[in-house]
Amino acid sequence: MQSFRTELENPLVEKDILELERKIRAFKEGSIPEEKFRSLRLARGVYGQRQPGVQMVRIKLPYGKMTLAQWKRISDVSDEYSTGNLHLTTRQDIQIHFVSLDRTPELWSELEKDAITIREACGNTVRNITASDMAGIDPEEPFDVTPYAHAMFEYFLRKPLCQEMGRKFKIAFSSSEKDTALTFMHDLGAIPRIRVIDGKEVRGFKILIAGGLGAQPHLAVATHEFLEASLLIPYQEAVLRVFDRHGERNSRHKARIKFLVQKIGIDAFNELVAAEQLALTYQEYPVNADAFPEAALPSYEGDTAASPVDPLKYELWQATNVVPQKQEGFFAVYVRVPNGNISSDTSRFLAERLKNVIGDDVRVTINQGLQFRFVKKEHLVYIYNTLAEVNLAAAGFGSVADITSCPGTDTCNLGISNSTGTALVLSEVIEEEFPEFLYNKEIAIKISGCMNSCGQHGMASIGFHGSSLKAKGLVLPALQVLVGGAVLGSGEARIADKVIKVPSKRAPEVLRVVLNDYISNAAGKSFADYSFEKGDRYYYELLKPLAGLEALQDEDFIDWGQEQKFSTAIGVGECAGVMIDLVATLILEAREKLALSEATVATQSWADAIYHAYAAQVHAAKALLLKEGVQCNTQAGILKDFDTHFIATGKITGFTSFKESVMRMNDHIPSEAFAAEYLQQAASFVDQAEAYRTV
Repeated sequence: MQSFRTELENPLVEKDILELERKIRAFKEGSIPEEKFRSLRLARGVYGQRQPGVQMVRIKLPYGKMTLAQWKRISDVSDEYSTGNLHLTTRQDIQIHFVSLDRTPELWSELEKDAITIREACGNTVRNITASDMAGIDPEEPFDVTPYAHAMFEYFLRKPLCQEMGRKFKIAFSSSEKDTALTFMHDLGAIPRIRVIDGKEVRGFKILIAGGLGAQPHLAVATHEFLEASLLIPYQEAVLRVFDRHGERNSRHKARIKFLVQKIGIDAFNELVAAEQLALTYQEYPVNADAFPEAALPSYEGDTAASPVDPLKYELWQATNVVPQKQEGFFAVYVRVPNGNISSDTSRFLAERLKNVIGDDVRVTINQGLQFRFVKKEHLVYIYNTLAEVNLAAAGFGSVADITSCPGTDTCNLGISNSTGTALVLSEVIEEEFPEFLYNKEIAIKISGCMNSCGQHGMASIGFHGSSLKAKGLVLPALQVLVGGAVLGSGEARIADKVIKVPSKRAPEVLRVVLNDYISNAAGKSFADYSFEKGDRYYYELLKPLAGLEALQDEDFIDWGQEQKFSTAIGVGECAGVMIDLVATLILEAREKLALSEATVATQSWADAIYHAYAAQVHAAKALLLKEGVQCNTQAGILKDFDTHFIATGKITGFTSFKESVMRMNDHIPSEAFAAEYLQQAASFVDQAEAYRTV
């Protein structure tokens, strides 16, 4: 690979990009183990694809926001380094695929010219922070959560404690009690509230912890009905410290924070969080929301249209895709983007044609669409006609026809069956056979290519996830059907029930049966109430005739959107990052942590310096435990086991208790004096550990 040099002005970003380039070079030369390199590149947004030799790059857009210049920049980057396609995700990111690993540093540098990052978009980090797409314009919001979401994004980006956690950590902010950001399925969710305290209105949040979907869904637990806004970021830091120390690290399938809370209980978890309070970087972290920059408004000059290209379709589009903002006289316009895929050419076309009639604030939505805001009524026809030119004027945004799906077998290593092809077919069924459901925004259909729920099937009204069946000595694509998921508001929800598995080609008939049953028998009830009342056994009997394998046709062995017969080809997933257990690598990492601690001491970042020194000691202790054949599941377990196997036996001296010595950091307010003392302790221990390893 050719040497790459960046010319960016931000030294932190430049350092990140040059480090990635050096690590790629070292990996190619064989001086970095593959597992270690995978961990590093994932934390830089570079993710392996199903296809060998190419990467997916995930672009991190906090709360889904991008300016028109950023949208154009991403489009240009996709043309130069990828395929010219932008994939909008359920986490309000943008993904581009088929990128050469060698070109990722240069790609990153190009993105950063418009302040776009890929840092910590993948891996065991704090992932992209999502928010309701109506945040800031929602007539029902008590206040705009955007400044708080942005402050949290900035605070935890590059924060030492969340660079190498046991698993990823996902955060969401809803704009109101409707909970349109789905806080109940996140590791941490925040819903804005206002209380009157001592005669003054005080901003705060309802806080939910430990939600998640995947193979074992778990609804988040409320820890605070009202946490003052200035305490939010310190609380999140304490939660991450607990997760980092006590979270599972051996079995990645049990490593999300939901499993920790299930294991020890919410009361014990809250006690651990409280114990971190003194050692936090800040005891309070006020966010000056009033100083947060507002979106630049357009000129609103010209660009009007006398009549829509299709008046009937325009009326339906206006009824389903246009909503009033809380700012009088302005509207938000939503765009349905099939499977979240929009080309770079279309993106540039829209950005250029609409720049005079929309605010400089485009949002990626959690159902893989787009939102334009600060639109005036007189420009709606023009926007509709412009969207129609590129086949993006479909009505029914957020309706039953607006189906969410992950990439599935198109690019993902874990995909079992084709979710995107299925989504397009089911959307056609709604539009052609159930057009009345284009107005229905209660029923949500969501599809994932596997059980991991990247397409959010686990909370869908009607959900599907990829699977397979065996018949006639062959394997055929199948879908697990789920029914009954629902958003109840205020952080409450229902998880969908698994009902039955059917051949993939019968998915349209499953949809017809479920919807026709609802139309015939619901008697005015919402789908959430009706499906809850009926239960999973009812739907099993209803759909059982579609599960039989006796009358299979040749087409049943070919998945949606494919031409060849189906075969399962599941690779190793990278969603969860990796675990490194090589003794030499761990000692090297301990040295790296010491260097980082020294660097942060120099910048007077006392809490970060202390945490780097803590991590150095944990890495070195783990190295020695592994050398002795002792398996390590959690950082807390490492501290305990080191006392048992090394201190109590006299193999390592100088400590009454290694655990107590390391955990002194929780007994001190971060300061220059303690940071220097604690760093010296860490350096001495790493020296001792390295000497022991070589014996």
